[in-house]
Amino acid sequence: MTSPTAAATAHSGPSSQRLPRQLRDVVFVDGARTPFGKAGKGMYAETRADDLIVAVIRDLLRRHPELPPERIDEVAIAAATQIGDQGLTIGRTAAMLAGLPKSVPGYAIDRMCAGAMTAVTSISGSIAFGAYDVAIAGGVEHMGRHPMGEAADPNPRFLSDKLVDLSAMSMGATAENLHDRFPHLTRERADRYALRSQEKVAKAYAEGKIQPDLVPVATRSESLGWGLATKDEPPRPGTTYEDLANLKTPFRPHGRVTAGNAAGLNDGATACILASAEAADELGLDVKMRLVGYGFAGVDPAVMGVGPIPSTERALRSTGLSIDDIGLFELNEAFAVQVLSFLDHYGISDDDPRVNPYGGAIALGHPLASSGVRLMTQLARQFAERPEVRYGLTAMCVGFGQGGTVIWENPNFEGDDTK
Repeated sequence: MTSPTAAATAHSGPSSQRLPRQLRDVVFVDGARTPFGKAGKGMYAETRADDLIVAVIRDLLRRHPELPPERIDEVAIAAATQIGDQGLTIGRTAAMLAGLPKSVPGYAIDRMCAGAMTAVTSISGSIAFGAYDVAIAGGVEHMGRHPMGEAADPNPRFLSDKLVDLSAMSMGATAENLHDRFPHLTRERADRYALRSQEKVAKAYAEGKIQPDLVPVATRSESLGWGLATKDEPPRPGTTYEDLANLKTPFRPHGRVTAGNAAGLNDGATACILASAEAADELGLDVKMRLVGYGFAGVDPAVMGVGPIPSTERALRSTGLSIDDIGLFELNEAFAVQVLSFLDHYGISDDDPRVNPYGGAIALGHPLASSGVRLMTQLARQFAERPEVRYGLTAMCVGFGQGGTVIWENPNFEGDDTK
């Protein structure tokens, strides 16, 4: 009998030697999303979470008839609350419900607010390594059916062993902590930033910038019957600074964080098609962005909102870029103060036109695990409009003290390659 060692030796000749792999370029082909709804009694109150993500996957396939469904190698879908209709390995079940062949695998992923972002980076690593050629990544969150933290059971040692401050258990409280840490980031600045977000979203809608990425979703209500969701529900056009200044501060008496300068509780889904550059060329898939690099980092959970700063430092360091190389920023507006802390760190003005040109989550909504791909989809559309911009960045803070950043390159870039 041949021993395992001998058998291994017998098969270790030149024909079985593995050479180091050369990483492949990963490209963003297309992204889409449902209109975002208000949690609770909003337009998706009687719509299943898995039906939201299925609608997006189906629409991506409809938009790309040149992509044979059997060529999709993986489906990764994120959800922060993985129970009920957001459970049961939703990447796999959504793939089957969307009509993909049963041979297409799928999985679920969770990094709270950065779930879809992490689905993209995880899938991208597999594509770069050569495990996949084409895949779908995205996220879904139905905060009306599954409130944040539903059925969660945090270990009591977090508090008894003083591993975290009590405020870490509430994202709103962590935003108040940021105001404490950076007193110059006043409520007035936060409210004015929030107002600009509302105004930019209204302008983007008026100019038809957002609608092309939205997937109409059939809805049903016992009181209203059947309907069709075609636009985001959370925006509040016509908001004034005085309206925002009069809002209460639910997380702390006489605080600074309000429903007006923070993202709301929302329902929605996003997804995108990722591919190797070679597969995209072979299949005739148009490329909207090329992945340059990414980074995730942890911070004290009590000041979760500063997470995008170290994650951006890590992403810049790994790519050899500087913040001055970034021509467009898509920053998730979980709270205005969180975005302001990022901008202040990098010396970027509150109203810099490179930042969230179409507005952000304060107006559009933030269905937790889905938001990362919304940022990417909006950046891709801006790249198409701005061939003079080479690099863009998507970044977000993450519950319980993390940050995530992904850097992209514009395939339409027409500037100086030597810069």
